[in-house]
Parts: sequence; C-alpha cells; structure tokens
Amino acid sequence: MPCNKYMLAPLDKDICCTCLGDSCINAMSADLKETTVNDCKKVIASEELQAKVNEIKRLVEPLPDKLSLYCSDGSISRHLKAQNWNVKKATKMVQETLKWRAEYKPEEIRWEEVAHEAETGKIYRSNYIDKHGRTVLVMRPCRQNSNSTTEQIKYLVYCMENAILNLPPGQEQMVWLVDFKGFSLSNISLTVTHEIAYVLQNHYPERLGLAILYNPPWLFESFFTMVKPFLEPETSNKVKFVYSGDPNTKTIMEDIFNMDHLESAFGGNDDTEFDLNKYADRMQEDDKKMSSFWTRGKFLSAVSHSVLSLDSNSIRLDSDYDASENEKIDCSPSNGIKSKAINPEA
Repeated sequence: MPCNKYMLAPLDKDICCTCLGDSCINAMSADLKETTVNDCKKVIASEELQAKVNEIKRLVEPLPDKLSLYCSDGSISRHLKAQNWNVKKATKMVQETLKWRAEYKPEEIRWEEVAHEAETGKIYRSNYIDKHGRTVLVMRPCRQNSNSTTEQIKYLVYCMENAILNLPPGQEQMVWLVDFKGFSLSNISLTVTHEIAYVLQNHYPERLGLAILYNPPWLFESFFTMVKPFLEPETSNKVKFVYSGDPNTKTIMEDIFNMDHLESAFGGNDDTEFDLNKYADRMQEDDKKMSSFWTRGKFLSAVSHSVLSLDSNSIRLDSDYDASENEKIDCSPSNGIKSKAINPEA
C-alpha cells in the first residue's frame, strides 16, 4: 500500500522525500511541490529520486540474480537516505552490502543453524505487528545465552532477514521491543555491540522504524538525553523510553499496538509466553518462504544451471570504478566488521 504521508528530509541540497518503498516511489506525483526547510525553498520531485535510484542501479550492474533482486528501488532508496541522498556515498554503501551478502549469504541461514541461540527467547519475531503493519522483534538482553560473537551476529542477521520477509507490501521498517527486566551490564559485550552496530548500520539501513526500551536502567535515558541534541530529529524520534510504572505508558503502547495482541510483559492483554517449540515451527515454515522468495520470478531460470553462483569477485568494488561521468568511487574494504566475525562457517 502506498504511503499517504510524506515527511521531509534533505535530498542533496535541492529536493526532499522520505517515502522510500517501491510502491511509494511509484505513487508519488510527478508534479513538483514546495516546502520550507531551514527558511529555504526546497522541492520534492519523485523524478529526481528515481533518477538517483536508476543511476545507482546502472553503477552496480550487472549482478548475479539474488543480488539483483536485493537492488529494488526501495532498497536503494533506503541506502540513499542513510547517506543523506548522496549518490556517490550510497553507491559505495550498496556495493559493500552486495559484497557482504554475496560472502555471508544471510538469506541462506536456516533455523537449524541458529536454534541454539534462540533457546532462551532472547530475540524473536512476535506473532503480532504494530498498527502500521511493522513486524516486531522482541529482545530480552537478560536472556543472553552465548559467548560467541559469530553466533550472536548470525542469529541477529537471521532474525532481521525473517522480520523483513514478513513485512507487508509498502512497509520497509520494523519495531524493536526491548525488555530490560533482569538486565545487568554483564549482559552486554562491547565487542558484540560494536560488531552488531556495524552490520545493522551498514547492511540494514533505515530498517528500524521504532525502538521501544521498556523499563531500561535510568542511566540509558540520561545518556540519551545528553546526546539527543546532536542527533537528527528523525533519528531521536525512533527511540522511546517506556516504564511500566508511568501512567503515560498505556497510552503510548495503545497508540502503537493492539493491546489484545501485545504481551502482558509490555502491558498488553496476551498472557502467552515464548514457546521454543512453537516458535521453531513458525521459523521452519518461514525458512520455506525465504527459499521461495529468493528463487521466485526470473530466478526460476537458474534451475537450468548447475549452481547459482554468487562469487563476490563479480561485484565491482575496485576504486577505479566510475561513480558518474566525472567521479570515481573509493571502494576500498571497510575497516568495520572483520570477516572472522561474520563468517557463518567460523
């Protein structure tokens, strides 16, 4: 379903738009509209956004089939937004994500490979969505049951891919519902946190629509209050601190969720608790959908081949690759996450 509300964010220096889904881009009027941002006239033009998307597609093609499917208009638009609509930076970001996906193959991770990480219910996709149709990942840090950075990241990637798979048409973001009951600082590893932040920021841009921190330590909100002035309003508005003893909590949660579906741990009316066996059944069914999704449409032609190759060397990441008529892209490897930390075979 196309977006019916447009929020304004700078698109380079002359256009604005944050309606990022494929259906949203197509639904935008070709007519130009004007608004005032920072006391300057800005122009919203769907043609200009589409032109940027098309330019990035031109720069990264040709691609193996699965990676070509990943490069939808909506996906590229999210990368553009994450890079403040800069084509050069967004192209580099897309290329690095394509290389990561070719090597890591997140869409091929299956439940049996990560089930041991899910045993305590530390992260799972809820069986309900919010009022905007966004999938919900429930997180309980106190239930951490692993010391392996590689396995923790692998499970989070599996959860992200699963949440994205279950997004309805026209919706590209999810909600994180983080329960801090029983939390202590021993539940956090700075190494894991750093690696996870890198993966999410660089390979899942603009996927988080809202993070609800439920009963967090007071230190969290105090720290957030200090850094909030340095964040973009759109970013800071994605984080909500909610406390069970606060009279406003029910109103906040009612605005976001159907309370009959929301778990009682978050003030809802559903007393159902996490059941690993039932969750395993759901995930195994979703694994079948995942496989079907990545082999649909034009990829059926791959059946005639002995194997669908995703050689990362076929993805152009060299620094001499042209970004535009007059620019070059520096696509040297990122200094972020190490291959050791994301190698599913490790």
